Amino acid sequence: MRERGAAAGVLPSDLGSYQQAVRLALTNDLITQTRPRPGALEQVLQWADQLTHDFRELFGYTVIATTRQVRVVRRLDAFDDTQRLLFAKKGKSFDRRRLAYLCLVLALFQRSRVEISLADLVRAFAPTANAIDGLGFDPTVTAHKAAVVDCLDWLVERGALRVSDGSLDAWAHDTEHGDALFDIDHDICAILFKPARPVQHLTSAAGLLEGGESRDRPDDVARRARRALVEHPVVYFAQVEPEVADALRRPDLTADLARLTGLAVECRAEGVLLADEGGRFTDKPFPGRGGAVNRAAGLLLAKMADLLEDPDERATVTFLEPPGDADDQRDLLARIDSALPQAGVVRELAWAPSAVRPPGPGGASPPQVALVEWSRLTAMMGELYEELGAASFSSAWQHDPDGLLDAAVTLLAELRLARRHPGGVLLLPAFARYRNITLALPDRRHNQGQLGLQLSSSLPEDSPS
Repeated sequence: MRERGAAAGVLPSDLGSYQQAVRLALTNDLITQTRPRPGALEQVLQWADQLTHDFRELFGYTVIATTRQVRVVRRLDAFDDTQRLLFAKKGKSFDRRRLAYLCLVLALFQRSRVEISLADLVRAFAPTANAIDGLGFDPTVTAHKAAVVDCLDWLVERGALRVSDGSLDAWAHDTEHGDALFDIDHDICAILFKPARPVQHLTSAAGLLEGGESRDRPDDVARRARRALVEHPVVYFAQVEPEVADALRRPDLTADLARLTGLAVECRAEGVLLADEGGRFTDKPFPGRGGAVNRAAGLLLAKMADLLEDPDERATVTFLEPPGDADDQRDLLARIDSALPQAGVVRELAWAPSAVRPPGPGGASPPQVALVEWSRLTAMMGELYEELGAASFSSAWQHDPDGLLDAAVTLLAELRLARRHPGGVLLLPAFARYRNITLALPDRRHNQGQLGLQLSSSLPEDSPS
């Protein structure tokens, strides 16, 4: 019997409003009165009951909804090294020091306290940080103070803390005389970090992944397939388990996700994706206007497509079978576990991850893909600088083509359009979706004269996803 579909009972006239609430819930780690924008919380809360039901049935996710915040607690089937915390103001990724500081700061907040001064927080925090080998905190070290400020900014942005007096900047400039007073929102603090299992009971990060006997049940397989499709830019059949690949080929499953999110499903021989032409369901719109990295990545794709479409040039290209996701997962898990402390694990209650299986080995034999050597990529970037002028890539990159190339390749890897490989990059099937990218004329009214990208709306039927 076919399970109950997505958005069951939602009237056609209300479907757009519900889909917008779904997209907001899935693309924001926390929704409050002011985050991501005023009015978003009300948009989601009016659909709280329907969201809770659909997210539980379709994904196995838990929705925590109160009058003041909404958070989706996800279930992890695999680790994703593209998921990173960001600085509250600077838009850069947290490093390991900042992640550690953030956890220590959250651990300091006691329910009995409704406010805390920055001076008191630092006095309580410093001994804990200094007790950890390789971490430490010294208020005279600028880098350490900057890390604390970034962590507190991150909490302020999410409403976990509210500055009621003073300022972080004053403390950062003068730790002896500067100070700030924070109101603590314990409810938000509690839902910011909700691991699947108590971390003190884990002997491996694999314990945070889904596993167990129910993993192979049809309804659980379907949930894993749906989770893969909404959490990743594209899902390749060859890089997931055969049962998940089979589930993703089911029209009813993809139709449910299209109805739930309001996006279009594109299914090709190599995989499936949710196409988001409006940029409403992503943290990395692509292709887009304004960003030098985004634009460079798109133009590099066009040059690589030209390389493969030229018969003479194509004959010089090496084709390889891409490594499976299971290999990536093992490497990533090993890197995470290498940082686990040896002390502090509650051994008598330790959770052994023996039941967890990494994704893969795949639902089909992966097709061979093109390897574009780094020397070719460097030459392509040089051509772009000559054709467009170095100044067109903004002041941050005009004298650093190698840095821009590295950033563009990182973006393409995060979008699953390419992946790094010794000596170059492998072009994954979905890259062909963007082979018609062309340079757009500057439009100074909307993007300050920066060049944008245009993409042909037509997509040949034999094109990969």
